[in-house]
Amino acid sequence: MKYQLAIIIALSTAALIKTQISQAEFSMLIEQELFIDDSLHPQKYAMTFKPEWTFALAKEIDMTLIGKIRLDALDNINSGQEKPDNYGKLNGPLTAGSHGEISFREWYIDTETQTTFWRIGKQQVVWGQADGLKILDVINPQDFSEFILDEFEDSRIPLWMLNVEFPIEDESSLQLLWIPDLTYHEFAAEGTRFEITSPLFVPQSNILQLHSDKPDSVFSDSDIGFRYSSFYNGWDLSINYLYHYIDSPVLYQQQTNAGVIITSKYERSHLLGASASNVFGDFTIRTEVGYNKDSFHLANQPLVLNEGGSGIFNSPEIASVIGVDWRGLTDIFISVQWFQSHLFEYTNLMVRPENNQVGSFLFNQTFNNENLELNLLILHGFELSDSSSQLELSYLFEDNLKLWIGFDHFSGDSNGLFGQFKNKSLFKLGFEWGL
Repeated sequence: MKYQLAIIIALSTAALIKTQISQAEFSMLIEQELFIDDSLHPQKYAMTFKPEWTFALAKEIDMTLIGKIRLDALDNINSGQEKPDNYGKLNGPLTAGSHGEISFREWYIDTETQTTFWRIGKQQVVWGQADGLKILDVINPQDFSEFILDEFEDSRIPLWMLNVEFPIEDESSLQLLWIPDLTYHEFAAEGTRFEITSPLFVPQSNILQLHSDKPDSVFSDSDIGFRYSSFYNGWDLSINYLYHYIDSPVLYQQQTNAGVIITSKYERSHLLGASASNVFGDFTIRTEVGYNKDSFHLANQPLVLNEGGSGIFNSPEIASVIGVDWRGLTDIFISVQWFQSHLFEYTNLMVRPENNQVGSFLFNQTFNNENLELNLLILHGFELSDSSSQLELSYLFEDNLKLWIGFDHFSGDSNGLFGQFKNKSLFKLGFEWGL
């Protein structure tokens, strides 16, 4: 009864606001999702409201406000915390828990001064175009409550920032970012369905205590970045630089007789990257490469702790992706990608291998005048032979109403990125209704 009443209140409130603020453009997306595990036990039954308003504050000054109201009858996936620890002082939901949340997801002002475009406020900035995994798309942290199953648009955590872009030449531009928002990745809470368990990311020792050391200075701990973009001889090109805190905390360890004490600390790194893409007939070739001055990895032996180490190794890393997209047949899209990363200062005491490679295959086909759509994304890790498969069939019942059903499956070594969830496959169904 409470669940139904909350839905009625949310719809009524949105309708009232739409009526009273006639000068604003209003839209809202309503989503209903049901997740069922392979034992036919429900894991998620949620309805999400995403209202969006755009206001014309003055000539060439617009404000956009995007809200989120999520109501979940179950508590198997989301954290029960009102404000998870990953959020900075400037960010976080208005209220949250395992059964829902209310938040201002994005809130920014757009304006132009002469030839310069400004976006100021809480927003998403996307660098890179890779499917499934990220190389350059690291400006915004990610919510991993549903691992990587959610759309990037929904799983990115918007940040408060200053985003300035201005042209340099006819087909070139420079983007500058200042990000004082000290918010980082949100991982699935302990005991929830997608809690991280792989030794690649979590110490397997007997953990006694966990201390957190988190940046707290809005100015000295800010992230800064720039991107130079250009179009040359058919190629879309970019050069990227980001000085930032890595969004995953480094888990430094101290060995005691009774177990391990962990200090969770966020560390800085420099990211230097580039991207390129071009169209050749039915094919699109695209690539991204990113050099990280620092990357941190767990030790694979407790002996490292006993010798006075911290259980962590630091190494420069280069990561890249090469993708080929094909549209050679009507209503069919196929994409193949090869992700690879290499550690320059590797030691066999690391859990992570020196080279890590992941392949992806994306197949998309539309039927019935594009009203019916089939989408399949497969990711496969070669080192541990583990995989993730996401299959979805959707039907556009009306222009603003889409029904869908899907299946997410994991397999392979339980130590791998995907294999750690090999017993966590899901059947999914739901709808999206736009107002």
